[in-house]
Amino acid sequence: MAVIDDIRPLGSELERSYTVYVRGRLKFRVKQIVYVAFSFDERVMGFAFPKEERAALVESEPQKFQLPSASDMRFNWIHTDLAALDRAEARELVVDAWRMVVPQKVSRAYDLAHPDGPD
Repeated sequence: MAVIDDIRPLGSELERSYTVYVRGRLKFRVKQIVYVAFSFDERVMGFAFPKEERAALVESEPQKFQLPSASDMRFNWIHTDLAALDRAEARELVVDAWRMVVPQKVSRAYDLAHPDGPD
């Protein structure tokens, strides 16, 4: 079971990323782009995810993943229940979301420094 403390460090460790609180909710950003956001109770994590792939992900693991609210369907976004993930899977989802908002050269540099994926 993943908890927010498993992934919170990534918000400031990933290159160009920083954490902010917006209206009481923790979010991870690169510049002004939010790529991860947590619910008020920090049990649900929304994260950047390709629109064209999210229906298949939700269908394959509905106990883990949910579509975003109707107003957020226009964005590359999906939700997950942290308790349904293990630590490694949660960290991998955050890194993959971060990859969507950074230049490819930054993503490639991360891959070279972390050949086995996120710790």
